[in-house]
Amino acid sequence: MKSYLNTRDKIQKDSFSKLLAALICLFFSACASTTELIDPLDRVLASKDPRIRKVMDHPEPYELQIRFTRIYRENDKVRFADYDFQVDKNQYFYPASTVKFPIAVMALEKLNTLEGPATETKFYVEGDTLETTFGREIIKIFAVSDNDANNRLLEFLGQDAINEGFKTKNIGPARIAHRLSVPNADDVTTKPLVIYLNDSTTTSLEGTTNTPAKTLTMEGITKGIGFYEGDSLVDEPFNFGRKNHYPVETQHGVLKRVIFPENFPKNERFNLSSSQRQFLLDAMKILPKEAGYNQEDYYDSYGKFLIYGDSKDAIPSHIKIYNKVGYAYGTLTDCAYIHDEKNKIEFMVTATILVNSDGIFNDNAYEYDEIGIPFLDALGDELYKIEINRKR
Repeated sequence: MKSYLNTRDKIQKDSFSKLLAALICLFFSACASTTELIDPLDRVLASKDPRIRKVMDHPEPYELQIRFTRIYRENDKVRFADYDFQVDKNQYFYPASTVKFPIAVMALEKLNTLEGPATETKFYVEGDTLETTFGREIIKIFAVSDNDANNRLLEFLGQDAINEGFKTKNIGPARIAHRLSVPNADDVTTKPLVIYLNDSTTTSLEGTTNTPAKTLTMEGITKGIGFYEGDSLVDEPFNFGRKNHYPVETQHGVLKRVIFPENFPKNERFNLSSSQRQFLLDAMKILPKEAGYNQEDYYDSYGKFLIYGDSKDAIPSHIKIYNKVGYAYGTLTDCAYIHDEKNKIEFMVTATILVNSDGIFNDNAYEYDEIGIPFLDALGDELYKIEINRKR
């Protein structure tokens, strides 16, 4: 009888221990699940970091929009979880140089439709003094955001072809209407290109006549209280109605299709060969020093605002940032896939912020260094901390 009682007590103790262990496991799993359900952008934007508080304590003037994508890898498949803050395709912001990203991608696509020209083919735009290659111009776009490089590729493509590319791939709304920082930027006629078939033989690629841009009508299309036209101050809001339009959801859609093409149907992917895509990825993450630019003027974070934008220190070699930034008219935007190879952290962010406290445009008095870049640096910092501490 004594032996039976001891055995029964042991069974009861073992059962209790197993039950307790199960309850503890269930509790922590529930906590982990609850943590997963908390919107990471809510957590980040509630941060006490003064760079974030400066914006979020009075957010209205900053017209902030953010899309954050958490990436889940399950065997050979990738799954996305998107989180938004004030993302609205009908709320206008000026995209500045971020438009160079899809233009670079579509230039590579077009090369696939031509017989002969390739990434390293030499060419020049009629009337231009520079002979270059398509690949060199794409690297300049990502390394230092070169406006002339973008404009050469726009001459190669034409506005209509670019805009049609957004539609056929079901990426989202967009409108490319003009070149960047040149006279007659919105000229609908593109210039011919002279393309070298070899060292001594050239062919001409004729220009195109494109559809004149219609005036955009959406929220936020007029901004501020005045703007400079030459040396004269005009006391009325600045109208962006004839400018480029490239909203957050479309920027994020282009990024996803480049980084994770297998997640989309073939008709929604960019038509890039494996070597072209690898070239593009290498260009997107390139640092200015790796492209031969002076490190003093073109430091690592020159075109990388998230996580490192507020510092001129070197970016650690295990952190790769595949991105395109833009800043003009007081608006800063960064569209990035961030990959920490050492810690196996990866996520995507597209964020835009307006920093123009006086409400005057074209006066070059914008708070890029005081508010905009520090905010984007802190945003990337906080998201990175969340992801590195997240249970996988």
